[in-house]
Amino acid sequence: MKKLLYVAAVLASFVVLCGVNPADAFREKGMIYLAQQTEESSEKKSEPPRSEVADEAEAETEEEDEYDDEYDDEYDDEYADEEDVELIPDPFIEMNTGLYHFNDKMYFWVLKPVSRGYGFIIPQELRVAIRNAFYNIRFPVRFINCLLQGKGRKSAAELGQFFINSTAGFLGLANVAANYPELQPSKEDLGQTFAVWGFDNGAYLTLPFLGPSSLRDGLGRLGDTFLDPIWWLVDDIWVSIAIRAGEAVNDVSLRIGEYEALKEAAIDPYVMIRNAYVQNRNKLIAE
Repeated sequence: MKKLLYVAAVLASFVVLCGVNPADAFREKGMIYLAQQTEESSEKKSEPPRSEVADEAEAETEEEDEYDDEYDDEYDDEYADEEDVELIPDPFIEMNTGLYHFNDKMYFWVLKPVSRGYGFIIPQELRVAIRNAFYNIRFPVRFINCLLQGKGRKSAAELGQFFINSTAGFLGLANVAANYPELQPSKEDLGQTFAVWGFDNGAYLTLPFLGPSSLRDGLGRLGDTFLDPIWWLVDDIWVSIAIRAGEAVNDVSLRIGEYEALKEAAIDPYVMIRNAYVQNRNKLIAE
């Protein structure tokens, strides 16, 4: 009964915070932060043309301009698709930036070394099987959200995938359903359900340990916790946290190097992660 009351309180809070599109209160400020780098690049490109000069000087100038254009193109590449991205307000940028650096240090100082050591001990085949099992056990989260979004075909695919992997796949350890193109995995969650229902992102948030999110998706993540069988089957909250931490270590051990590559390629990793998060969420919602 207490759990149901807690769920009701969370959903009521969501309606109050997001139901009237709170992003409007922060949209102008958030767009200024998000567009800052693009404006700087645009100023570079808006310099007035040079006056006519001798042929030799003109050739020299063209060479310099060509070099400048290449530099600007490289600089703007990270923000090239920004106009096609729904800008998310970031009124808590100071706090979010601090939490980004905290998560970054936790990754390099704790999670990566532990995951690397774990990977040396546990064979990759077993780590993949563990990842498959965690995905399979969270079938209720995806299935219920498919139903809430009115995605009948995806709901049926989730049900078929769960049945095949739970039986022929030995409780999900093997992803046998991958052999059937119509049973492709999905990533439906309550945050996407809220988006389909018409709720806006709200403010951008960086969550400690969990990474990029938004007000809408953060509340959705909280709601998904109550649909997660691990939360219902394990009474001790610390055991649940330990299981989730173990799952995180297992997942990171299978993709060490991806975050490092993204960070190295970004001019501003914080902005890159924020933009990539918005793009990815928009893509998932549209599917």
